[in-house]
Amino acid sequence: MAKKIRKESNKDIASERVNILFGLAKENNNSPELQKRYIFLAREIAMKQRLRLGKEHKRHFCKKCGSYLLAGKNLRVRVHGGKVIYTCETCGNIIRIPINKTR
Repeated sequence: MAKKIRKESNKDIASERVNILFGLAKENNNSPELQKRYIFLAREIAMKQRLRLGKEHKRHFCKKCGSYLLAGKNLRVRVHGGKVIYTCETCGNIIRIPINKTR
């Protein structure tokens, strides 16, 4: 009889693959189409295994067009009114991230 594979091991493998795909997207600065494909595959793997993408991954791609965001290349970063505002230069999508004030 075949042994059952534990769910944790599947999630570990999936998270490794997501990290690898995001790393590949970061390395390939010259081809935005390849970057979009890597991001698409990473998100698909994470959704299929029901993994949460961490902040380090969520803030590096545009949820509207799927492009990998690099400051100065296709991303404009501004600070205004207690928020960091990311603007995707590819599609114009705006991402607002609140700045947490420590007490």
